Amino acid sequence: PPGHSPLTGSSPQTLVDDTEDVSLDFGSEEELALRKAKIRHPLATFFHLFFRVSAIVTYLFCDWFSNSFVACFVTILLLLSFDFWSVKNVTGRLLVGLRWWNQIDEDGKSHWVFEAKKVPAVAASTEAEARIFWLGLIICPVIWTVFFFSTLFSLKLKWLALVIAGISLQTANLYGYIHCKLWGQKSSRVTSRFFVTAEAPKRQTRISEDPTEEPGKTGPR
Repeated sequence: PPGHSPLTGSSPQTLVDDTEDVSLDFGSEEELALRKAKIRHPLATFFHLFFRVSAIVTYLFCDWFSNSFVACFVTILLLLSFDFWSVKNVTGRLLVGLRWWNQIDEDGKSHWVFEAKKVPAVAASTEAEARIFWLGLIICPVIWTVFFFSTLFSLKLKWLALVIAGISLQTANLYGYIHCKLWGQKSSRVTSRFFVTAEAPKRQTRISEDPTEEPGKTGPR
């Protein structure tokens, strides 16, 4: 019959369709290799763990280095403060692409914003970095909680304020990044909703306080 190939026993149209179904996707393999890379931000990964681990080690062994309670208290508090700032502003953004912050509007109202950036595959964090980030973020507040109960039961009340500060600072970062992880996938829409919610009452107030409007008039007669 016309169009029939004597060698293959199939029509040329069938051969064309078979070749069109073949797709060579090298991008997915490249993305997978980048994701499984070891550490792409070694400095950020180091400081993500350095300050919080140093605070815990200093708390456990500060009596070995100094007999001054004030010096130990100030050193640990500084380490906790450096950890809070670096995790909130640097390591979370670099290692997992998450960010959270608080802002005050013109009326003095506080608004929390949780954001997850959609970055290209080349700039995405690796699995090792994400694992280190979340393990450090979760385990250290648990350790400080254990310190709280041990301090309370051993009646070392002079350390209680410092332990509560450690729990508060590290739990704040954990709380913020959990919110980023849960709702940060729609960060742009969530952020825009926050601003619209904050600004909508102001727009309505400005419209109702328009001096050109006269009460009782709905339109020209």
